[in-house]
Amino acid sequence: MKTIAPETEAEAEEPDFKPLTAQEAALWRRKNPPISVVRVVVGQALVGVLVALVAWALTGRAVVGWSAAYGALAVVVPAALFARGVSRHKASSNPRAAMLGFFGWEIVKIVLTVALLAAAPRLVPGLSWMALLVGMVITMKTYWAALLVRPSVRKTD
Repeated sequence: MKTIAPETEAEAEEPDFKPLTAQEAALWRRKNPPISVVRVVVGQALVGVLVALVAWALTGRAVVGWSAAYGALAVVVPAALFARGVSRHKASSNPRAAMLGFFGWEIVKIVLTVALLAAAPRLVPGLSWMALLVGMVITMKTYWAALLVRPSVRKTD
């Protein structure tokens, strides 16, 4: 059997991976608390309101602001429902149940988003699809802002 030589210097080095002890893992968790899902959803809602106000101010048309707000709503409501559903299954001791719960709530989130988008023309008279899309995209990108403002992950000592 032939051994393939490493292509780069990084591949040639021995990995310095060392599993953490229970105490080290507990210390790492204390230093690096998880991002609060509720804070992310509230942040999305605030960004959605801001986008709607900016859209209204830039165009001078209230319907554009309402369209952007509805786009944000089509992101925030399903995300809040998903977060609530997943947080209930997170504590499950059965990994299979937790995984199925995650995928089940993700399907619910997608279906609810599609239903909200399908109802948009009836619920927002004079709907501006472009403003709705801008409101959705900017509100969805709030996840990245939550990762950027989070303190950096600290290594174990």
